[in-house]
Amino acid sequence: MTSLDKPTDDREGTAADDARAVTEAALFEAFGGVRGMIETVLPGLLFVTIYTINKDLHLSAIAALAVSLVLVVVRLVMKDTVKHAFSGVFGVAFGVVFAMMTGNAKDFYLPGMLYTCGLGLAYIITTLAGVPLIGLILGPVFKENLSWRTRNPGRKKAYAKASYAWGVILLAKCAILFPLYWWADTTQLGWVLVALKIPPFLLAVWLTWVFLAKAPAPIDVFAEMEAAEKAENAAAGDSDAVNGRHRKG
Repeated sequence: MTSLDKPTDDREGTAADDARAVTEAALFEAFGGVRGMIETVLPGLLFVTIYTINKDLHLSAIAALAVSLVLVVVRLVMKDTVKHAFSGVFGVAFGVVFAMMTGNAKDFYLPGMLYTCGLGLAYIITTLAGVPLIGLILGPVFKENLSWRTRNPGRKKAYAKASYAWGVILLAKCAILFPLYWWADTTQLGWVLVALKIPPFLLAVWLTWVFLAKAPAPIDVFAEMEAAEKAENAAAGDSDAVNGRHRKG
């Protein structure tokens, strides 16, 4: 390797490191990071803990809903993004209403299980249709919107792989939980569900990171639009200047 080769290699390595850092930051933002995981797990953990101790459906449900609302209030007070906390509140609220209506504590988990199943199918179906869901989710985060569909085939392929991974992982999780819903009691189902909250999620996020870290860089359509606008303004300014000289002449 010559002395001229090394700086090029260093620049390539730096570019690859930057791409990985951008990917990590985007995934962290899109999926909520550590705090988002805590907000996802805590209500269900509180529900199953209280129900395991005293078998009181109403107390367990109210406690789970209350802690979800507290998490939203904390984010509002800190002026932080609330989308993950709000999604948790809605999920818990559906579970509480459903369990209260049927009187079956296991039904607290059923809306979330159905949502997981539907989401897993959505990842598979959208990928088969040529618009992988993970690309729709992460495209705006990477400032590329839908440019990956027609202008960046390598990135579209990475999104397809990641979407298939999410779909398979979520459906595999459902294949474990639904039999337990029918055969196990509430506490057994609840503890298994809590145990399966984080590991499958981390596996899917890690696979997404692996696929996207190896993919071509995203096309920043916002930067392109800004550059086009500046060029248009510059052209208009030049035209005005020319017209002004003609008038003086």
